[in-house]
Amino acid sequence: MNLEEIKSLLPYQDPFLFVDELHSVDEDGISGSYTFPENSYFYQGHFKNNPITPGVILTETMAQIGLVAYGIYILSLTGDTEELAKGQVALTSTEMNFYKPVLPNEKVEVISKKEYYRFNKLKCKVEMFNEKKELVCRGMIAGVLINKS
Repeated sequence: MNLEEIKSLLPYQDPFLFVDELHSVDEDGISGSYTFPENSYFYQGHFKNNPITPGVILTETMAQIGLVAYGIYILSLTGDTEELAKGQVALTSTEMNFYKPVLPNEKVEVISKKEYYRFNKLKCKVEMFNEKKELVCRGMIAGVLINKS
């Protein structure tokens, strides 16, 4: 499965799709990027006259790239594309540390490395970097495949 196919299977759409591009994927992990448009709805009130991307949105971006997109890839290795279309990855836990703010129009890169995948549970170590290659945040994120049928 190629990177565009993975992206097309993501269960999100604007304004809640936080994946512009997937850069690489293999059995050990995935990387991708997103640029936060300055007119995004969450900047209107976070913070007054000083817009900063909320940590929950940064966490969601890491989950969409580092867990959901990666989970789609892992499931594709089984060759069961029918199950892929019926399933979704549900977030079960996160543990994040934040180091730098992300401002409007800033591009970030997410790098996710698999810790384990077993019994339909995927756990990854995720890191987010800004365009200066500075660490923005890092942590662990886990989820489970749910069959919608």
